[in-house]
Amino acid sequence: MSTPQNKPSGCPVKHSKERQSECPANANTLDPSNMMPASPNEPLPDQSITLSKKRQVSTIPRGGTESDRWVYPSEQMFFNAMIRKGWQFKEEELKSEDMQHIITIHNKNNEDAWQEILKWEARHAKECANPKLLKFQGRAKDFSPRARIRSWLGYELPFDRHDWVIDRCGQEVRYVIDYYGCDPQPDNTVPIYLDVRPALDSLSAFKDRAAVAFLRWRTKYFSKTT
Repeated sequence: MSTPQNKPSGCPVKHSKERQSECPANANTLDPSNMMPASPNEPLPDQSITLSKKRQVSTIPRGGTESDRWVYPSEQMFFNAMIRKGWQFKEEELKSEDMQHIITIHNKNNEDAWQEILKWEARHAKECANPKLLKFQGRAKDFSPRARIRSWLGYELPFDRHDWVIDRCGQEVRYVIDYYGCDPQPDNTVPIYLDVRPALDSLSAFKDRAAVAFLRWRTKYFSKTT
């Protein structure tokens, strides 16, 4: 069984305390599955760039259904959500290629987060072999206790936080995901580190966190070297 990653270990680094704006979310009418308003898939009246309306189906099974999977927003939907949240762009500041890049990063982060959750859920494979994502919520301004403790040690606060609630065959289990951005790499990519763990809402989650922490400690200090 794979051990959930001990992220962030070498990062987040101790750099600027300035935080990027949170992911687009929240409005008056919210979808209870993601706590976000419905986002239209049509261009805005004064929109100057052409964006794709195609949506990609994720690998993440959707809770409350037999076989459905979550579907990612299109470039157009994501752009509309950003504008609704108050983001402003001059015509020369944003190109369609930029939105393609944003969507690629967004989708990859979600897929990576789900894979990290599955590593934790492998500890419960006997009771539930096929967990599903039931709902999620962006909570960028609600720093987790873990993130605050890291900030007291001089590390940067996460630029975003999501809470994902999974359906473990009838049992709802909440996971906390902190998103950390690090310095650009030589190839100009900017890695995003995901700190994924079950929220300490139950004795089971506490046992999982303690067991994985012990495994990480043992691997770090007692693993054989060749």
